[in-house]
Amino acid sequence: MFKPNTFAFTALLAALTALGPLSTDLYLPVLPDIGRAFGVPPAQVQLTLSAYLIGFAAGQIAYGPISDWYGRRSGLLIAILCYCAGALICFLSPSIDVLIGARVLQAFGASGATVLARAVVRDLYSGARAGKELSLMSLVMAAGPVSAPLIGGTLHFFFGWRSAFAALLAVGAVVLATVWRKLPETLGERVSEQLSIGTLISGYRQMLQHRVFVLYLLIGAAAYTCLLVWLTTAPFILQNLYGLTPLRFAVIFTLCGCGFLVGNLFATRKVLRVGIVRMIGYGASIMVTGGTIVCLLIALDLASVVTLVAAMAFTLIGFGMVFPLALAGGLSCFSDRAGAASSLLGFSPQFMAAIVCTLVAFAMNRSVIVAGIAILAMTLVVFGLWLLLRRAAPQAR
Repeated sequence: MFKPNTFAFTALLAALTALGPLSTDLYLPVLPDIGRAFGVPPAQVQLTLSAYLIGFAAGQIAYGPISDWYGRRSGLLIAILCYCAGALICFLSPSIDVLIGARVLQAFGASGATVLARAVVRDLYSGARAGKELSLMSLVMAAGPVSAPLIGGTLHFFFGWRSAFAALLAVGAVVLATVWRKLPETLGERVSEQLSIGTLISGYRQMLQHRVFVLYLLIGAAAYTCLLVWLTTAPFILQNLYGLTPLRFAVIFTLCGCGFLVGNLFATRKVLRVGIVRMIGYGASIMVTGGTIVCLLIALDLASVVTLVAAMAFTLIGFGMVFPLALAGGLSCFSDRAGAASSLLGFSPQFMAAIVCTLVAFAMNRSVIVAGIAILAMTLVVFGLWLLLRRAAPQAR
C-alpha cells in the first residue's frame, strides 16, 4: 500500500483527479472529425461535452456523502469501473446519440474518482497544507491534460477518432488496478447518523448556509466555467476559423495549457507563506487581465492564433492559482463531512459550466465574440467574489 506524504501516494491521487479533464482534453482535437463521421453539425458534437459535464456534476452529488458512511476506497473502485464501461461504449458507438449517452456514464465514473480523491486529501490534511497538497496534485495531474490534446491529435492522425476512447479505456484500467492494490482506506471516524435522503439534504443545506464555504464554491465554479468555455470553443475557432489541422491544433493547445502549469507551480511553492485568500486574489487579478485581452482581441478582430493562444495561456496562469486553492478553502470549512463538501465543490463547477457552455455552443453559430464575452464575464465574477471573500478573510484563513 502507498503511504501518505509520499510522491507515489500524491501521484495516484493526481491520476484519479486527472481522469475528468483527461476525458475532455484527449478528444478535443477530434471533435470536428466526429461531426463529419456521423454527419451532424458542431452544436450537436459539442453536446458530447455538455452531456459529460452534466454526468460529472450529477455523480459528484452522490459519491461524496455516501463515502462519508461507507469509505473512500470502495467508492473509488465502483466509480472507475463505471468510467471504463463508459469509455468502452464510446469506442464502439455507432451513432452520435449513443456516444452522448456513453459520455454521461463515463463522466459519472470520473466524477467519483475526482471527488473521492479530494476527500482523501481532507481526511489527511487541512488548511494551507491541504491547499499545497491539492496544488501539488494539480501540478502532477496537469502533465496529463496538458499533453492530452497532443496525444489525442497524434492518435487521430494515425488511427482515427475512436482511438482517443481506446486510450482512455487503457488509462482507466491501469488506475483501477493501482487503486485495488495500492490505495489504503483513509476515512477514520465514519458518520454515525443513518444514511437517508433527508440526512443528505440536511447536510447540504447546512453547508450552503456557511458564507465562506459558498464564496469558495462560487469562485471555483466561475473559474472552472471560464476554462470550459475555452475548451469547448477552441477546437472550432482554431480549426474552422484559422484552418489548423487536428495535429497542429493539438500542439498549439498543449502550449496554451502550460499556463496552467506555471500558475499551479507558483501556488504550490508560495501558498504556505502567502495564504489561500491572498493567493486566490493574485490569480483572480491575472484571470481578469487575460480575459479582458482575449475578449478585446476577438471583438476588435485583432486575434491571430499566436495572440489569442498567448492571451488565454496568461489567463490560465491565474486559473492554476485560483481553482485548487478554492477547493482547499472550501474543504477546510467542513472537516467532519469532507466527502459531502467535496461533492458540492465538484458539482457546482460542472453544473455551471454545463449550462454556460451549452448556451455558448448554440450562440457561437452567430458570432465567435460570444466565447470572448463568456470568458471575460467569468473572470470578472471570480474577481468580484474574491473581493467578498477578502472581507471575510479572518474566518477564511
